[in-house]
Amino acid sequence: MAGRIPQQFIDELIARADIVEVINARVPLKKAGREFRACCPFHDEKTPSFWVSPTKQFFHCFGCGAHGTALGFLMQYEQLPFPEAVEELAGRLGMEVPHEAGTTPLPAQHEALHEMLARVAGFYEESLRSSERASAYLRGRGLDAATIERFRIGYAPDAWNEVLRRFGATEASCQHLLDTGLIVARDTPRPGSEAWYDRFRDRVMFPIRDPRGRMLGFGGRILDRGEPKYLNSPETELFHKGRELYGLHEVRLSRIKLERLLVVEGYMDVVRLHQAGIQYAVATLGTATTPEHLRQVFKLVSEVVFAFDGDRAGRAAAWRALQNVLPEARAGREVRFLFLPDGEDPDSLVGREGRAAFEQRIAQAMPLSEYFLAHLAETVDLSHADGQARYIALARPLLARLAPGVYRELLIERLAEKVGLHSERLRQLLEEPGSAPARSDHAASVPRSARPAAPRIGRGGLITQAIQTLLHFPTAARAVPESLLAQLAGLDQPGLPVLRELLGELRSQTGSSSTAAILERWRERPESARLYELARVEILIEDEQDAAHELIQALQRMTGLDLQQQRLAELTGKQGDLTAEEKLEIQSLMSALRTSKGRPISKSS
Repeated sequence: MAGRIPQQFIDELIARADIVEVINARVPLKKAGREFRACCPFHDEKTPSFWVSPTKQFFHCFGCGAHGTALGFLMQYEQLPFPEAVEELAGRLGMEVPHEAGTTPLPAQHEALHEMLARVAGFYEESLRSSERASAYLRGRGLDAATIERFRIGYAPDAWNEVLRRFGATEASCQHLLDTGLIVARDTPRPGSEAWYDRFRDRVMFPIRDPRGRMLGFGGRILDRGEPKYLNSPETELFHKGRELYGLHEVRLSRIKLERLLVVEGYMDVVRLHQAGIQYAVATLGTATTPEHLRQVFKLVSEVVFAFDGDRAGRAAAWRALQNVLPEARAGREVRFLFLPDGEDPDSLVGREGRAAFEQRIAQAMPLSEYFLAHLAETVDLSHADGQARYIALARPLLARLAPGVYRELLIERLAEKVGLHSERLRQLLEEPGSAPARSDHAASVPRSARPAAPRIGRGGLITQAIQTLLHFPTAARAVPESLLAQLAGLDQPGLPVLRELLGELRSQTGSSSTAAILERWRERPESARLYELARVEILIEDEQDAAHELIQALQRMTGLDLQQQRLAELTGKQGDLTAEEKLEIQSLMSALRTSKGRPISKSS
């Protein structure tokens, strides 16, 4: 496993990168005052609402809300996972990505395996060009030469040891072939024979690549009759079928504006769809859609369409997919199901009716909520109370898998309509003790009232002022006296844990920091969106000296206010009559607290 990339390196990478240069190479930017703007690459618009700040080194779209640093842009635009985005940006700047001690860096451990797979893929491609039988098979399946070349489709010769003979000359190379699953050890080696043999023989070969194009493994399809029809590489250090999606690299290469992904079941389905112009198709690798697949998909797009054959096996696979999707379903994400005519698959159907007709089917695909309700309704009779009760009982464990939020509430309302109950009454019934089955995850075992709330940052006031000052002038943190930090440690107010952590981070850094570096550090945290919101607001401070003064003042007032709040609570909770002096003190304290909350600290940018 690759070692973790040190945070110090990521900070340095963000500091050295020029976000304007990174984005302008992909989306032409126009100067607009101190910033740059363009039409957003992540949604359709005619008037530019996509802004890039060279001083803060982050972008923000006021139309769709997309935001991030140079790394975040690469992840969204190029559909790259975080480590690959780091590699991409570092390579652009001529920096070598280090890895923390304790694990071996990816290049040293895996590069030889990627290289072996790439060499064998080249051999398979050569074998296809010299095999008229395999070439005729692919032509008969409707593939043209450009598509075959783009997907690097090849052919494994009908021989027991051709790959072993060509690429296993040394003990190290044999080990690489074993580690990538290209050869298999014989159970009982025969005298005079090799101890290993080729895994893939007489098959059309589909290379499986990661989003960056590195070889991970192969899928092989038998040309004639035989079993198994499809044979995949085994699980290896590089290849995990529950994580990878076939065709994702080719989706990236297409450079299309990616709005959705179409998930199908076969290699040939993906290849034919791309050839027809539907270049957002991917496939799972001989397994049901996993939560890891879904998390990967929803990092790239907000809409996914699953396509299944219309037969019984296809509908069973669709229902399994729906159950896996439920924990990832929420407002802002759209999941739909496309059922093809019985006897058809995407490969045959797009070849027969073409792109326009197939995309019309995609447009009419059934939303998850509709499929959820319709599938359950097929198993019960909703015309009487017994069937309605059974319907709710079937739905209950599935609803329990949905995250709390708008989507779950709307689905409960639709369910209530089906059975003729008021939605609020159904919600009460679903949440009654003992009505929902126990869940295995820890969060479900904790009563909702006892679960810790997500960390919050206040909407206004001194804590927000201090956080904004740090976001715009990170070096101001070093001016805060230790005595003031000690006082701050004893306070307990919403948002203070975030402020204390920011101060600690920035004071411990030896080099300079920046707005973008802070945002990148907090990118995966619940507070990230609020920090971006505060970072894009222009504050009424012009230099670092003023920033340090404002920050210290805010912290001093914060600690003083806490004492005032404690005194107010003491007075208002006092038993018996208050003296005239105490009543005047309460009025004075309340006036001071109201004044502190109303102080203006910023203006809209």
